[in-house]
Amino acid sequence: MLAHDASADPRFVYANAATLRCFGYSAEEFIGLPSRLSAEAPNREERDALLQRVTRDGCATGYRGLRIAKDGTRFWIEDVAVWNLIDADGIRIGQAATYRQIAAP
Repeated sequence: MLAHDASADPRFVYANAATLRCFGYSAEEFIGLPSRLSAEAPNREERDALLQRVTRDGCATGYRGLRIAKDGTRFWIEDVAVWNLIDADGIRIGQAATYRQIAAP
């Protein structure tokens, strides 16, 4: 599981141990990293479309996307569920996701 904030260029605010292993970062390196960097430039449009859909609809499931680790290793995430994080006042403060990692392409 991972989460980013709702800033104009969202930054990661949470990552569990499984996510850190997938992406090859320490928690200190990952937290604060722009979330767009989790996908290579050619794959960012697809990722952005997913996040815009979640912003509009509240959640999305069934996504599959190619991601890149710190060392350049590419891997697929599958069975992704993404949802908006809402504070006590009903304000969207970010988005979170859970996924299953599958083998490198």
